[in-house]
Amino acid sequence: MNAPARRPDAARNRIRIVEAARAALAESHDVHLNEIAKRAGVGQGTLYRNFPNREALLAEVYRRDVEELVTAAPALLAEHEPVEALRQWLDRVIDYAEIKYGVLAALEPAAWQDLVDHSHNPIEGALAQLLDAGKAAGSLRTDVDARGVLLLIAYLGRVDRDEWESKARPLMNVILDGLRRHVAEE
Repeated sequence: MNAPARRPDAARNRIRIVEAARAALAESHDVHLNEIAKRAGVGQGTLYRNFPNREALLAEVYRRDVEELVTAAPALLAEHEPVEALRQWLDRVIDYAEIKYGVLAALEPAAWQDLVDHSHNPIEGALAQLLDAGKAAGSLRTDVDARGVLLLIAYLGRVDRDEWESKARPLMNVILDGLRRHVAEE
């Protein structure tokens, strides 16, 4: 049985709460619910009606980011050549990773492990779609798969928070350059 539809104002409140939590996580791993309610322009009761605890809210932020990443792949491919679509998707991955590490730092290990386990396959599938399009177009290497690229991207997790802005995008550019197909001179 489907959940009852939310009133439009209640749905907007939920969206504002999740967006406020995401913005707070981008600034600090130390997120307080009263601060999020203020940022969202809602009362504590509204926040708790939507999210009974901090973990539920943070999990929703994480799930929403994963969903946006996964749905972005086909949309980007519809608008751009494969390498450009991949570049824009990898830019989104950087933003996602920054929030992901904030969420994971704020949750208990058992809670975040479940989130990660459920997000891995959809993200890998979206990346595979982008890589396959690039391979078919002849612009990306054929000897690398989505799992291998995800392993490379995972090392971004070792970048310290204070270095994130200066290191994450340049390192992702190195990964993208390594994925491009380079035609050897004959």
